[in-house]
Amino acid sequence: MTGDTPKWMKESLYPEYAQALSMDELLYDSETDHQRLKVFQNNRFGRVLTLDDVVQTTEGDNFIYHEMLTHVPILAHGAAKRVLIVGGGDGGMAREALRHASVEHVAMVEIDAGVVEFSKTYLPMLSDGAFDDPRLNLVIADGADFMKAPGDNFDVIIIDSTDPIGPGEVLFTDTFYGHAQRALTPGGILVTQNGVPFMQGDELTNSLRAFKALFKDWGCYLATVPTYAGGPMAFGWATDGDTRSVPLETLESRFDAAGIDTGYYTPEVHKAAFALPGYVRKLLP
Repeated sequence: MTGDTPKWMKESLYPEYAQALSMDELLYDSETDHQRLKVFQNNRFGRVLTLDDVVQTTEGDNFIYHEMLTHVPILAHGAAKRVLIVGGGDGGMAREALRHASVEHVAMVEIDAGVVEFSKTYLPMLSDGAFDDPRLNLVIADGADFMKAPGDNFDVIIIDSTDPIGPGEVLFTDTFYGHAQRALTPGGILVTQNGVPFMQGDELTNSLRAFKALFKDWGCYLATVPTYAGGPMAFGWATDGDTRSVPLETLESRFDAAGIDTGYYTPEVHKAAFALPGYVRKLLP
């Protein structure tokens, strides 16, 4: 794209608040059966993926989101060998999960094959070889249907969904979370993408209400992702184990043993992420 005046992608996820990113070069624009996909270059964040003009991930800051949804439950668990990812078609979540040599199998269930294919072409830095890892089993299917069907159990389940509108809406229901609980091994951990609580408080409250009814230990933790506008993002946490209370020294030992170089996650950040500001605590059911 040439000229002094850039085009802007305006994200209007909320009726009273919007953000905009300059589309310094449009790389991909196509509509699938499920959603409209765009990839464009932004001079601050690198390549940006949007679904229906809502930012999903960027080359520049995706590491924060992906690290916190994978390393927190995997290192808290301490012996996770089987991981399920629902969503995550760009491959970033699989990339981070597979960095753990102790993880023997990752199943990734993505509803839209188009997301996977164009991510391989236009966002290969996100998956960084994950789709070629023999430990990854990619399943193109509806995540809710996959979860309710009898099958394997998992030590960690990661719900890397879009917001609860359109195809992603079913992934925020009590029934879905009940099926997820049954798919966990004893002491297994469920983590979920639960939006920005300052802007999407009801989303967090509703998920945690379901967690409270289903799990012994439930709650959320936070991380700030610059392009998810409106404050820190909440990640739901649910387990019947006591892995939230793993001591810092144990997390440090596990992290050192994993030998993973991270840009955001540290054992200290892991522990601190569960400390909630007052406005988020008031959203807990």
